[in-house]
This record gives sequence, structure tokens and C-alpha cells, in this order.
Amino acid sequence: MNQYNKKVIFIVKNDLLSIGHTAFDYIIYVNEFPAPNTSALIKKMKNLNGGAAANVAVVGSTLGLKMGLVSAVGNDFIDSKYQKYLKELNIDIESMICVEDENTPTAFVMTNNENDQVTYFSWGAAEKFKTAEIPKKAIKNAKAVHLATGDPSFNIRCAKYAFDENKLISFDPGQDLHLYSTDELKEMLKVANILFSNNFEMDNIKKSLNMNMTELLDFGPEIIIRTNGKKGSEIRAKEGKIDIKPFLRDSLDPTGAGDSYKAGFLKNYLDNKPLKFCGEFASAVSSFIVEKQGCQTNIPTFEMVIERMDE
Repeated sequence: MNQYNKKVIFIVKNDLLSIGHTAFDYIIYVNEFPAPNTSALIKKMKNLNGGAAANVAVVGSTLGLKMGLVSAVGNDFIDSKYQKYLKELNIDIESMICVEDENTPTAFVMTNNENDQVTYFSWGAAEKFKTAEIPKKAIKNAKAVHLATGDPSFNIRCAKYAFDENKLISFDPGQDLHLYSTDELKEMLKVANILFSNNFEMDNIKKSLNMNMTELLDFGPEIIIRTNGKKGSEIRAKEGKIDIKPFLRDSLDPTGAGDSYKAGFLKNYLDNKPLKFCGEFASAVSSFIVEKQGCQTNIPTFEMVIERMDE
């Protein structure tokens, strides 16, 4: 049951605020990952828009959500094509943290022939998260807050403030899970309503907390979503487990599929749709993303997703 809106004490203008990285992505394809002290031939490389928080914002906006975005960016973001693109989508970037003399976070994502990935990430301006003030206005202006990859201390401070403001909170530690200590992970999960993870991340969360799935649900999140690539996903809630089938398509690039899943799920959850529909819609959204290179190059409209689900 969707109970995120316990009380409303502020007139909001955005459906969802996404907090975390906005990044420039270099998508790199190799036959196989090189061993230490060796090199590998790059088959193809592209420079694209990325960052987990920005991916959720862009996909969410395309699906019909009124989105806000808080990231730490450098001088190279100002007046860039990326900034202009976010504005064209009417994403609220008023509370972005701009850091002089720093570069915008940059990801180098390497994918091999088996679609396994290794990512090297330069934080750049995102180091500012550690000392940045909580974006109180942006949080107050949103119905819900999604915390993506980023600095744990900043995310926890934002989550606690959002909790005090009675906002729905979703949490995706993603590739930054290793940055969270056990205590920090507990702090976050105590206030989060929804936890997103893939299989690898979930195994590490349970190991770090020494909890099974039932204990995890009792501890904090009301809903836990675990994705597993071509095998689909599952939703765990107090009511039980829901298996979500994958919408299998030829996968050209898996980068960003998880972020688009989260945006698709939250779009419908905020519209009070049943959990099964939320998961199936999210799965269908991610099936579009993998069909082309990059996180934001093949984003479907809401109608396109429904059409694929009907197939």
C-alpha cells in the first residue's frame, strides 16, 4: 500500500527530486578487460550524457514526471549541451551545486563482449558533496526524493531532512555501495521507503548488515526491488514477493538500464499504481535503454512503454 504522503505541509512543484551524480560518460567497448600491466584495444568509444541521478531525472521527465535534480558540477557544465538539454526537458536544476575550478564528474565505462562492465569514475566537483549544505528548498519542493550514487554523508543528511519533511525516500547505492560503512547503511535504510539494488549489490548489503531479506524489510524499507538483468527483477514487500518478467531485446549497451528502471517504477508508484504494474512498466522502460548506446539515447515516452507491455 502506498503510504508515502502521510501529511502535506508544503505546496510542492516537483513530483520527484533526484540527488546524486550528473556526469559526462565515456562509453568504451573492448573484447576483454586487460590484465594488470597490459593493454586492450578499444573497439568503440563515445562521449555521452550520464550520471545516475541525472539519468533518473531525464527518463522520469520523459515519462511525465515533474523532476528536480541536485548534483555537484564543474565549470565545464555551465552552458554545456548537457545543461541546455536538462533545461529543455524542464528539469528543475536551480539547486545544482556549481564548483569553480573543478571538472564535472566523469565516468569511463568499459564493456566487454559478455556485457560485463568495469567503471572508472572521477568525482571532480562531486567531492564538494561532503561539505555542501542540504538542498532544503529543493527537498521541500518535491513529493519524493530519490538518492542515487553520491557521497554517503551528504545522502544521509538529505535523507534525514526528507524524512522529517514526510517525503517518500527511495535509495539506490549502486556502484558506490562500497563507500557506505555498515553504520551509514543502517542510517540510510532506517529512513528509506524503497531500496533499489541489483543482485550483486543486494548480496553485499545483506552480508554487510548480516540480515536476510525478511529481516531487511523489518528493519527499514517497505519495498525492496532487486534487478537481475536478463532474468528480470523481483519486488519484496510486507505482502510478499512479486516476480517481474524481463522484456528481452537485443542488448547493445546495458549502461543506464538500472537507472531507467528506477524512473519507470517511481513514475507509477507515485501515481499509486499496483506494485506489479510498477515493476512491469519499469522492466519495459529498461528494455528500450539497452537497445542503443548510452544512458539517455533511447528513452521511450509513456505511451511507447505501454505499447511494448501490451505486446
